[in-house]
Order: sequence, then structure tokens, then C-alpha cells
Amino acid sequence: MLLEMKNIAVNYGKINAIRNISVAVPEGKIVTIIGGNGAGKTTTLRAMSGMLPITAGEITFEGKRIDHLPAHKVVANGIAHVPEGRRIFPDMTVEENLRTGAFLRKDADAVEEDLEDVFTRFPRLRERRTQMAKTMSGGEQQMLAIGRALMSKPRLLLMDEPSMGLAPVIVEEIAQIVEEINAKGLSVVLVEQNAELALELADYAYVLETGNAAMEGPADELHGNEHVRAAYLGL
Repeated sequence: MLLEMKNIAVNYGKINAIRNISVAVPEGKIVTIIGGNGAGKTTTLRAMSGMLPITAGEITFEGKRIDHLPAHKVVANGIAHVPEGRRIFPDMTVEENLRTGAFLRKDADAVEEDLEDVFTRFPRLRERRTQMAKTMSGGEQQMLAIGRALMSKPRLLLMDEPSMGLAPVIVEEIAQIVEEINAKGLSVVLVEQNAELALELADYAYVLETGNAAMEGPADELHGNEHVRAAYLGL
């Protein structure tokens, strides 16, 4: 198993945000975490990437404990996080933003090759290479956030609400990007409010409700589950 979370708990002060959450991410697969607002999806992802300390449980990546590591060390171990709201650097150019994703890397020649790969994957980023990131559209900024994460050369990509606030045609484009990235062997954990999209993309799914894991299973099976269809798919 590439990544495993076992019986994780995270607190915000005295508030128990998530409790007894266990998630497993196989090599080369897309795993999605769905649920309503406040269910604990973003908290779970931030615990995976070292952005939040856990108060119970353990997280292993490639068989090694990482739950004690700071976020930059988690990145160095091969996990990249595309945060909710994109969080690009608005007053830096597209290329400068991308290069920040490789700030821990020492392989200068390979960084240049990966930068070229990102520009090939996202032609609009190449076109806007010297443009300030804040002047780009929401969809372009999402592509930039994904490209920046890829520049760290991760083994696992964590994506938090990549479709949020985007037009349907751009959502389809982002979904295609996720599939293409995964097809090249990169494992993905996808947190999505758009449960229909998430279940279509994923191999396996977890449903969180008020900080607890309510159910899990193959994504296609959960797509057909009556509770999931009523609560999250509007069916």
C-alpha cells in the first residue's frame, strides 16, 4: 500500500474535527473522499500532507511513518498537495510559481525537463509563462496549482476541491487532466464536493459524515448506493 492512515484523529483546539479515520491508497490508483460541508474532508487531506498535526493514529507512506514530519519533509518524501482555493502566489509569474514547486529539488537539469513537461501538458501555462498569476482565470490558476505540485515530482498527489468555482467545460478539462496524470502512474487522493465527478474518476471511495468514516468501497459500487445517491448525488 502506498499510503495508509490508521485511526486518525485531528482536533482544532477542543473541537474533534475527525476521529478514527482510516484511509488506504494503493499504488497507481485514484482514491476519493466525499462528504458534505464540515465532514472532515479537507482536514483529512491536510493531515496526510503534514499541514495539521494528528492527535491519534498513524500515517505511513511507502511503509514509513510520516505523521511526525513537517509539511516540507512530507513533500520531500513524495507527497504533493494541491490545496483548496488553489493558493497560487498572485504577484509572481506563472513560471516563478511553477519553480516554487521544485524548491526542495537539487537535480537542476531534471527540473528544467519537468518544467518543459508541465508546459507541454498545460499549453496555456506556456502561453502565459511571464504573466502574473493573479491575472489568470480560475481554470488557468487551477492548472497552475496542479503544475506547481507536479514540479515536486511526487509519487502521490493530493487534490482538494479542484473543480470548485469552475465552469462546467473547465471542470471536464480538469477531470481529464486528473485521468491523464493517473494514467502515467501517479496515485491521486481526490477530495471533491462534486460527488458525481469524484465517483466517476475514482477507483475507490470513502464517505465522511461529521468527522467519521460512514462508508467505503469501490467507487462504482458507492455510486449505486441508495444513501450516497440520495445524500450526495441528488438522485
